[in-house]
Amino acid sequence: MPFPFLIPTAFPLITLPRLKILLFAGPRDVVGQDFVEVDSDLPVTAQRLLHHVGVAHPALAPWLPSCRLAVDQTFVSNDYLVAPQTERETELALIPPVSGG
Repeated sequence: MPFPFLIPTAFPLITLPRLKILLFAGPRDVVGQDFVEVDSDLPVTAQRLLHHVGVAHPALAPWLPSCRLAVDQTFVSNDYLVAPQTERETELALIPPVSGG
């Protein structure tokens, strides 16, 4: 047996849910697409989810301190729990600072 540490097991591998996060403006330009995907346990706080985004996509890290997370088109606080939806997919979006007139 060439790899004795690889022992078959009856337990299935656990895969984390992959979350799609929409991007706009500067973050979208940095990544070059309108969304990123990250793997995360659920439920997860908005703050922890943004941390996962920065780890998975380091080019976005400088943007994260000034961005807000929106869940289903509503800004959420850092302690908001993103949880799985049973009826439909939750829309997640990274919203950078905006200015208007």
